[in-house]
Amino acid sequence: MGTPCHFALFELQPGFRLDLDQLATRYRELARSVHPDRFADASEREQRVALERSASLNEAYQTLKSAPKRARYLLAIGGNEVPLEVTVQDPEFLMQQMQWREELEELQDDADLAGVAVFKRRLKVAQEQLGESFAACWDDAAQRDQAERLMRRMQFLDKLSYEVRQLEERLDD
Repeated sequence: MGTPCHFALFELQPGFRLDLDQLATRYRELARSVHPDRFADASEREQRVALERSASLNEAYQTLKSAPKRARYLLAIGGNEVPLEVTVQDPEFLMQQMQWREELEELQDDADLAGVAVFKRRLKVAQEQLGESFAACWDDAAQRDQAERLMRRMQFLDKLSYEVRQLEERLDD
């Protein structure tokens, strides 16, 4: 038998919409039960099993709590293993990416912290809308290509918001 599905680990139905607070609570409960300290006096084999369970629990949690990773995972368990790097057949989004990048560069050049905050909020709204669109089409096999395209957009926005946080920290110093 293979590794249990990430959702099953947390006793959840596979789906894109998750209660992240509930997920975090469940993760903490499960993490305590397999914490290596609890197996200090156990056999070597039991310690190894606990360590493996702890690692797979952590991986499952990191996957499910991130919207783009969760989307990619759902596509994969739906039989749509998505190659990590692929040219994005998404010309309208490429234009959007370029605009965002240019805007971010300007904010950086102007060291405009207030502007960065506004940009960050817009990005968050875009991420939420993408999540909703993905949730709406991921379980419809006819829209699998669209779901994959949305997942790639989510990955880009995730990376961009990481860069925005980096910039914020630099400007804050």
